[in-house]
Amino acid sequence: MKPIGYWLNRTDQAITTRMNATLAGFGLTRLAWQVINAVADDPEATDASVRELLAANADADALTAAVGTVLAGGWAARPAPGRLALTEDGRVRVAEVSVRIDAFRALSTRGVSDEEYRTAVSVLERIALNLEGPPA
Repeated sequence: MKPIGYWLNRTDQAITTRMNATLAGFGLTRLAWQVINAVADDPEATDASVRELLAANADADALTAAVGTVLAGGWAARPAPGRLALTEDGRVRVAEVSVRIDAFRALSTRGVSDEEYRTAVSVLERIALNLEGPPA
């Protein structure tokens, strides 16, 4: 059996590759989609809050570029300096993209029961929290 790190890396690469392909027609990447969701979920979203929320997903330069992509694509706008909010057009397009994302998620969890999925996520969360804490 290959170690967990192997499967984590391989899974993350597969998710990114497939999601980037799924989103390419919308001018988005996995990271840009994560930025859109962060902005959609937080009516007070700022560049700093998005970077903090997604810090585990990418470095600051990549996140800044993804925010730029979302702004340039008209998905979001700046209602005030440093603030981010979805545009009306962005909201409409999020609904369109969500249909593709739902199909992506169905593909990625094919053959995995809800219980297995919850267990896998729970185990990965515990491993991350164990390793992020103070050394034993």
